[in-house]
Amino acid sequence: MKFKTLINTLLIFSAIVALSACSTVPLTGRSQASLVSESEMQQAAIAQYQQFLNDPKTRLVTNTAQSRKVKEIGNKIAAAVTQYMNSNNYQSSISGFQWEFNLIESPQVNAWCMPGGKVAVYTGILPVTMTDAGLATVMGHEIAHAIARHSSERYSRAMITQGIGALVGAAVTKSQAGAQTFQQLFGIGAQTGLLLPNSRKQELEADRLGLTFMAMAGYNPQTAVSFWERMANQSKGSPPEFLSTHPSDATRIRDIQKFTPEAMKYYTRK
Repeated sequence: MKFKTLINTLLIFSAIVALSACSTVPLTGRSQASLVSESEMQQAAIAQYQQFLNDPKTRLVTNTAQSRKVKEIGNKIAAAVTQYMNSNNYQSSISGFQWEFNLIESPQVNAWCMPGGKVAVYTGILPVTMTDAGLATVMGHEIAHAIARHSSERYSRAMITQGIGALVGAAVTKSQAGAQTFQQLFGIGAQTGLLLPNSRKQELEADRLGLTFMAMAGYNPQTAVSFWERMANQSKGSPPEFLSTHPSDATRIRDIQKFTPEAMKYYTRK
């Protein structure tokens, strides 16, 4: 078989696999590519997260009022989301999750979440969050990325693009191509502490789900607009990494306003 023919065959096969291997995002109902075992993604993420925390260049903040607040709000949202998922037949969406919330000393205006609920918040974003509700907006958004399995979706699409979608289910840690793809997408450098940005579609979906998740935990989703307005002010000139490749400020705020009534259905003052 000629090389070009082989490549075309692999691409066609990958496309067929992609069409047949789909999952659905909880609450939004959006279909997404799902070519890889979520448990494999989580195990790879755990290793990356631990490596990041153990790196001497990572300045982990512990036993301070701010670090305790990050853990408190993160755990409240995680508990509320877990309760909702278990009560609405979405148990598979949080299967294997080992939630962890850490504060990192850094001037970066940033936060991120890896598969399985491994979250990092940077001290540089705290002056922008200002309040518990502001921090809940950020953490709800990051938790939403994990619940919606956006990392698995990005990984699956990368595999399809590379024509190696046939490596379904064992690609993350059990093949060289899969491991390299994971490292490219989710490897964390201690000096930057950044994962590659999510797509605009995923970001807007995380905004929508994040509003609902913060509401479930007792934080008023109506306050989210104020936080994103402050983030918009931060983005003037050189955007903070938290906003890299993200939707425009106007688009994001408009959509958050549109989805706030939906989230308010889950809000009960606690």
